[in-house]
Amino acid sequence: MISEKLDAAIREVPNFPKAGINFKDITTLLLNPELSSDIVDAFIAELSHLKIDAIVGVESRGFLFAFLLANKMGIPFIPIRKAGKLPGETLKYKYDLEYGSAEVEVHKSDIQKGWNVLVHDDLLATGGTACAASELIQQLGAKVAGFAFVISLDFLKGNEKLAKYSTEIISLKRY
Repeated sequence: MISEKLDAAIREVPNFPKAGINFKDITTLLLNPELSSDIVDAFIAELSHLKIDAIVGVESRGFLFAFLLANKMGIPFIPIRKAGKLPGETLKYKYDLEYGSAEVEVHKSDIQKGWNVLVHDDLLATGGTACAASELIQQLGAKVAGFAFVISLDFLKGNEKLAKYSTEIISLKRY
């Protein structure tokens, strides 16, 4: 089962980025091409009941599996980046963090009206970044088909914030 494989491979880094936080590091997954393929296949199996026209990946670790997944599904991959990183005409969305604020953007021309778009990131914590991505998708006239995460930190209840956009929330490994 994929959850056990992930549990064995994910590295926990204590006190990073600050004391008291046990960081779940997915870079160890990238060292194993077979496991990376298993991750993509597990997402495809979990998503098989959804109509998905495109996948957005949230900067930066969200790009890793979102691109592989979109490629294998034969649909577009769309990056959502930190503000100021995309060269074309963009739509920006500013949101609050517990220690300040952040702003993300997407090329306006990348998401088509009426599309069903999957939001992917490596980890679901409080849900702020995934909600920001969802706002961009909706402002461009598309629908959030669902969310896909490698890891979910369920105790932070990010899935509760996401439910207003879609109740289709997939996490391969839950803590």
